[in-house]
Amino acid sequence: MLTTILIFLSLLFSDRQQSYSEIKSDPIGNYARILVELNELADDPKISTVMLRKEGWDLSYPVIMLNSDEKLHLSFDLLANNMETYYYTFTHCDKDWKESDLTYFEYADGFPDNDIEDVRVSFNTTVPYYHYSLIFPNEDVSFRISGNYLLKIYTDDPDRPSLTRRFIVAERIVGITASVNPPMMMSGDETRQQVNFTVTINSGNILDPERNVYSTILQNGRWDNASKNLKPTTINDKELIYNSMLTNNIFNGGNEFRSFDIRDIHYKGENIRDIIFFSPNYNMYLNESADRGAKHYFEEPDFNGKFYIATEGSNRASIEADYIYVHFTLPCKNPVYGSRVYIFGNLSDWKTDNRYIMEYDESREEYTKSLLLKQGWYNFQYVLVDAQGKTDELKFEGSHYETENDYLIIVYYRNPGERYDRIIGYQSIKSRN
Repeated sequence: MLTTILIFLSLLFSDRQQSYSEIKSDPIGNYARILVELNELADDPKISTVMLRKEGWDLSYPVIMLNSDEKLHLSFDLLANNMETYYYTFTHCDKDWKESDLTYFEYADGFPDNDIEDVRVSFNTTVPYYHYSLIFPNEDVSFRISGNYLLKIYTDDPDRPSLTRRFIVAERIVGITASVNPPMMMSGDETRQQVNFTVTINSGNILDPERNVYSTILQNGRWDNASKNLKPTTINDKELIYNSMLTNNIFNGGNEFRSFDIRDIHYKGENIRDIIFFSPNYNMYLNESADRGAKHYFEEPDFNGKFYIATEGSNRASIEADYIYVHFTLPCKNPVYGSRVYIFGNLSDWKTDNRYIMEYDESREEYTKSLLLKQGWYNFQYVLVDAQGKTDELKFEGSHYETENDYLIIVYYRNPGERYDRIIGYQSIKSRN
């Protein structure tokens, strides 16, 4: 049994080298997109189930307030028989996620590099793994200023991280009120949502807000389709108004996310068609996915693309949840030539990388993919990426203004006398209650 597992793991972990060769030989790719993918795909393929959220709140976004008691919780699994020592460090970034012109000790207190001490081995699982957990700020490091931060996890060289994740540290200098509506300037548009908001300056001296204040909107916590560097349509004494006259505050409503429940290896949860044990792994087959591109809106609850880890009968899912092969099927009589279909969501870190590409089976007229996932409850969607790297989320999912989405509004301020972008306000809202 041990020999079988070792062979399985060696084959699984060899995907990293293969993925780079696949990128190089990608016939529909282009040089610019290849560079982007190599830069973004920092996660070591031996690392799985990466979660960064507010401590104690699995479905939250990675945002904390400066000088508060709030903490963030990073966790991930190393799928291997031998433990590795991982270190972590933080980089402060500007509003566009470029490294700030600051030294480490200008934005943080404590040691620049620390090791992750909380490591536990999996218990009674078919796939062995080590579970790493990090809570911060902590006694080793805290943050002195607000802004965008990049967390890097590495073994030897911080410039070659095993994984990276973004988070923000915010201040409460301004208040934000917001609403989501169908686009006012586009009457009859039943596919998109417009985010209108007002920024109220509560305290502090904000110099020349028209020039020095920038706002960003995230849909469901995604940075890949963020609306950045928004400027107000109207500025009053203490108010910056972003209203329906804007067009870059409009998003596709999209559709409610597809879901599946693999918490129980003996019971068919939501969207599970079959459970089969092929030694040494459990396999779960999802129901065939319907093409929703041209269908009417149907309301159903989701996590707006997120996932959480859980297993029936255990309150120690972090080390007792097993890894299961989940098999996806998307019927499609006419394959989309010149483009690729990806499984997409927080489970892919909102990236379209080679590990989530589906393959077309001509004999069955369907796209298929198998992923090794930890037990839990997942959201996902199918997206299409063309030869130019453009992502189409509407082909298989459709778009509706009724769809429930989270919108995160971030307000940046660059004081003319400072060398970094502060975050002076943050607010999250839902498109509907």
